[in-house]
Amino acid sequence: MPADPTTVTRRRDAQRNRQRLLDVADQAFRKHGVQASLDEVARRAGVGIGTLYRHFPTREALIEALVAADLERVAALADGLAGDTLAGIDGWLAELADHSVTYRGLAEALVTATATSSALGDACTRLHDAGRELVRRAQRHGVVRDDADPSDAVDLASSIAWLTERDADTERRQRLLRAAVDGLRTTGTDELHARDQS
Repeated sequence: MPADPTTVTRRRDAQRNRQRLLDVADQAFRKHGVQASLDEVARRAGVGIGTLYRHFPTREALIEALVAADLERVAALADGLAGDTLAGIDGWLAELADHSVTYRGLAEALVTATATSSALGDACTRLHDAGRELVRRAQRHGVVRDDADPSDAVDLASSIAWLTERDADTERRQRLLRAAVDGLRTTGTDELHARDQS
């Protein structure tokens, strides 16, 4: 039985509205951070606030729709690293920190969401699990200190992102990340570390 043309039109309109809301929210979040006014997002998208909430019942759901694919990309990057060099850890933590400053306030939102039962919380948990496992692999290779807590390494990158997102100081972020990675390094891996950085 062919689809009702009216239903098809409504679905297309709903898809257009959803994409328009995502496009406008992305612009608003980049300019004002993740606490940007959702009323203003809806207005600029040309829809009512009720339409926004039908597509995205919470602010967290809107954030998740915008960043989920990149969260998975960063998690998959950790999955694919062997963990046998500090360069791998360094590069991944930098990628995590860079992702976390996509929007002002995102780093804090991601940390907060990790403890929640939501789509964004699940995506953040997946990201943290992948990062922790990368650090564990590095520990098994003797590259990262045995007494380092894998969760702490991931949280350090998130903390550094939060600290540096307000002034958009990329050099400071890189400097702090290098200090964090140096703190993870096992004694006796200086030559390996030097080779990784060359």
